[in-house]
Amino acid sequence: MHRIFSAIVLLVMCTHCQKPEQSRQSEAPALAQTNHPEWIKSAVLYQVNIRQYTPEGTFIAFQKHLPRLKELGVDILWLMPIHPIGEERRIGTLGSFYAVQDYYGINGDMGTQDEFRALIRATHEAGMYVLMDWQSEATAWDHELMESHPEWYLRNADGELITPENRPDVVLLDYNQGALKEYLKEVMTYWVKEFDIDGYGLHVNGPGMSSFWADVRKRLAAEKPVILLADSPGQAVPEVFDIAGAWQLERAMQSISRGEATARYIQEFIATQADSRYDGSIHVLYTTNHEKNGLEGSVFDRFGKAAEMYAVLTYVLEGVPMIYSGQEVGLNRSLSLTEKDEIPWGDHPFNALYSRLNKLKKDNQALWTGPWGGNLESSGTSNPDQVIAVYRVKDENRVLAVFNCSPEEVTFAISSGQYHGDYKSFKSRSSVTLTEKEQMTLPAWGYEVYTAR
Repeated sequence: MHRIFSAIVLLVMCTHCQKPEQSRQSEAPALAQTNHPEWIKSAVLYQVNIRQYTPEGTFIAFQKHLPRLKELGVDILWLMPIHPIGEERRIGTLGSFYAVQDYYGINGDMGTQDEFRALIRATHEAGMYVLMDWQSEATAWDHELMESHPEWYLRNADGELITPENRPDVVLLDYNQGALKEYLKEVMTYWVKEFDIDGYGLHVNGPGMSSFWADVRKRLAAEKPVILLADSPGQAVPEVFDIAGAWQLERAMQSISRGEATARYIQEFIATQADSRYDGSIHVLYTTNHEKNGLEGSVFDRFGKAAEMYAVLTYVLEGVPMIYSGQEVGLNRSLSLTEKDEIPWGDHPFNALYSRLNKLKKDNQALWTGPWGGNLESSGTSNPDQVIAVYRVKDENRVLAVFNCSPEEVTFAISSGQYHGDYKSFKSRSSVTLTEKEQMTLPAWGYEVYTAR
């Protein structure tokens, strides 16, 4: 989710120009498979924007939020880049986190090495884990590698350095350079060894990189068990990654909210999850992240009245749900990617919603991730263009969830699946008995989750 942000603008523009059916044709990249650490089995991921989190924008100030996040039910913190930001050709006053000036350095605006170590230590003491966002596709123009190893940068036929379109603040690296790859392995190992981080969230640099990432994992695993998370829209994810971003699901949500597609689009994603169940694939499920929020608006801007329903959907499908900074308090605007733009903290119904969802995720084993959780089944309904029904079972744990992906009230029946029995309603907290081919009614963009354990 830390791809160079102009690239996502182009991707979004391109996607919007296509019909949903056209944009879906290339949306089935291979996903990750590996031996996952057990601590992700019921984990909730939280993406941290240190700059915008507090007035100070520092590690020390953010550390005070750890007890609140632990109480919320967060397990893994995914820190946006903490490196110094390039000054040459900088975008905005403070620059983009992804214009990295020094891979070994820490952004002085955020704090010191000792303060960063203290944050990692406090996070571990709270029973949580830390991933670092890692941008290694490109560097800032004034990165020290520009002087020490200019041959490590891509150049065009005229010998000129290459910058991504609309991103004049960074220069692309050349992964055909074996010495560059060795350097990056060493610096990634440094942060695990010296600061005790628990892994990385990264963008996978195109095809032909599987052996590089396999070497990275081997090098990191020699220090400690880690997680590698990849977000790589349209590209295959090497099997050494534990988790892959479910960008297909987020795109489906947007298309349906705009009236460009029906609930069948999400059902297609559910089918791919069921197909990949036994290859070890795990998704990160999200409704927003720093790029989506920064470039396209809040979940309320993008999804309207469907925002709550989609949040719940990310918890009942197979994978690791993710919350972006401030999303739990109803963040209702974009946060700048290059300026100081503090999160407007306060109370919001989403805070209680996410707290309950996080507890549900941990309490009901049917909703656990990967081999620890329940099989995912998409049950047929009498209104497949509007309604999604998901059924998951693990031993005595059961979850039936239904979602009305339309702006109209819908009465429907579930036409398949052995879901009947006694449940508890997530919304009303009351007991309910469901019969075969149960008739249900949901309001526009409504949902219900029934649980048994």
